Amino acid sequence: MTAHAAPPVDRFDRRLLAPMILGSILNPINSSIIAVALVPIAVAFGAPAAETAWLVSALYVATAIGQPLVGRLVDVFGPRRLFLAGTVLAGVAGLIGVLAPSVAVLVVARVVLGFGTCSGYPASMVLIRREAQRTGQESPAGVLTALAIATQTVAVVGPTLGGVLVDLGGWRATFGINLVLAGAGVLLGMLVLPRDEAVPHAGQRFLRLDWAGVALFAAMLVSLLLFLMDPRPAGLWLLGLTIVAAGGFALRELRAGDPFIDVRVLAGDRAILATFARSLLAATVSYAYLYGYSQWLEDGRGLSPAVTGLVLLPTFGVGILISVTTGRMPEVWGKLLVGGVVQVVVSAALLIVTGGSPIWLLVLIAAVLGVPQGMLNLANQNALYHQADPSRVGASAGLLRTFMYLGAIVSSSASAGFFGKRADTAGLHELAVFMLVACGVLVVLVLADRSLRRIGRTPQP
Repeated sequence: MTAHAAPPVDRFDRRLLAPMILGSILNPINSSIIAVALVPIAVAFGAPAAETAWLVSALYVATAIGQPLVGRLVDVFGPRRLFLAGTVLAGVAGLIGVLAPSVAVLVVARVVLGFGTCSGYPASMVLIRREAQRTGQESPAGVLTALAIATQTVAVVGPTLGGVLVDLGGWRATFGINLVLAGAGVLLGMLVLPRDEAVPHAGQRFLRLDWAGVALFAAMLVSLLLFLMDPRPAGLWLLGLTIVAAGGFALRELRAGDPFIDVRVLAGDRAILATFARSLLAATVSYAYLYGYSQWLEDGRGLSPAVTGLVLLPTFGVGILISVTTGRMPEVWGKLLVGGVVQVVVSAALLIVTGGSPIWLLVLIAAVLGVPQGMLNLANQNALYHQADPSRVGASAGLLRTFMYLGAIVSSSASAGFFGKRADTAGLHELAVFMLVACGVLVVLVLADRSLRRIGRTPQP
């Protein structure tokens, strides 16, 4: 630790909360803040909606690849080192975005930002696990709740913040905010986070990491994304490349002594695989709403970025309230079921909105979505905390984020496909049907997984 007084032996060191939360929100905030900036960016560069969709997808591809990798690096080299390196990289990405002369350079900035924001969440999960071991509190529900609010519910304030920034300083301000956040993160990390232990032969251990597995995993994700962005028969070769890369990745990981992702463990652990699948489906619906609905509010309903952000604000408020109210309840099954059912209701409600729908209805839809926003990711995070191997909790947390961002990639690809050049009402209704299918499958998975009902239950004497 630093020169501060030693933390209480029986209580979580709450000085860690500030850097943990700040590091964890870098990615969610940047995931959502861009939503209201997509249309102004398209106007500034004369780019169609299908092109600016890459600003969403690029961050998620980088994050989907980087999360399990950085999570593994956190497990090996320690949370403090990776936390500081990641926040510095996020600041560099913000500077690139502020100075970008084209959409292509903005995509580069989002890729760098994706990798830079990978460290906050797995570093926080490792710190929570260490604090649990130090204090003897195996389920720090309050801390996990605070982290869940930071990583998911706070993301919803991004469009509101983005609308304010666009009005005050133009769309470039949505990139410039990372200079401030990264500076604060580096300062807090240096002052508060405990120093990592020395790693013997650190350079050799870094070089011995499963870089072939990382490359195959990246090839699989990038080829899949390229196909999803334009799913036509002419692009089927990309889907074939995805399948080949996936097969090569599985074979590589089965043979690697220290695999990038231990597929043996995953294949034999249905509970954690189900958690990853639920996370993907929940994120698909959540981000389809976040990006698709926000674009429609501007294009189809004709609202300004600032007003769009205000319309989406109730999602943030209700989500925070639900997380705080239910966060200390260790059970996860009920949260997942209620959250999935409410997602179904919201998706169905989008089928009835039109370009003339009253503002109160749009605000009501946003408020109702706050219920699953505050429940689903908190419940999946708590489930993973109990299911993950303690020695690989950083990698498992990173992989959970990977599946979340795969859902975001699928949703952004769907939005690009349904909207095309303009986010009109017909495209929104098609997107709503897509969302209904995804959240319907989520509800079925929750009902079918009986192991969820045991998590958080107090053992009977």
